[in-house]
Amino acid sequence: MDTDVIKCNHLPCRASLTEKAVVVRSHIFCVDCANELFNAVQLCPACDTALTEPDDVVVCSLQPSNDYKTSVLSGLTPSIILEICSRAISFWQYQMHQENTFQHAVVRNVNDKNTQLQRELSTVTREADSELAALRNKLHELERDLELERRKTRELAETGKTKDKEYQKLKVMCTPCATRTLAHLCSPDRLSTNV
Repeated sequence: MDTDVIKCNHLPCRASLTEKAVVVRSHIFCVDCANELFNAVQLCPACDTALTEPDDVVVCSLQPSNDYKTSVLSGLTPSIILEICSRAISFWQYQMHQENTFQHAVVRNVNDKNTQLQRELSTVTREADSELAALRNKLHELERDLELERRKTRELAETGKTKDKEYQKLKVMCTPCATRTLAHLCSPDRLSTNV
């Protein structure tokens, strides 16, 4: 936190104030926010305090010239000068306290969001790990099933080859026999007897 810079007290703005500002009792605003926020109902935009006195709202330069610094308090008694300084320091302390409180709230909010995101990440990680384990188990089951099907296919192929060999042997053995039987059945002697 930059301790030499006050921020605009309008929370959506929070601009660093370095040149000009509008001071309202215990609050300070950038000129743009002051123009936007102040209306006919003279209330402080930060705390809703009624602004009834003529000096309740003051536009001030945050980088006063040396001539201004020399003349602004000239002619005032030391007790008035010390009272003005005391009020100015109290204003500064209040602003620093408000900034510190705001920054602590921001840090707390970020930490809360971080904790929530860590919980969500842990949940997502657990769910992903669980899903991954289930997919691995399914993959192993499918690989086992595939290997079983391959084994069955190999066994069926081997059985088919064996049966084909046996068929070919039977065919070789039966072909001469069938040829003889057909020749015998189709022989001219046999045909003439059947007619």
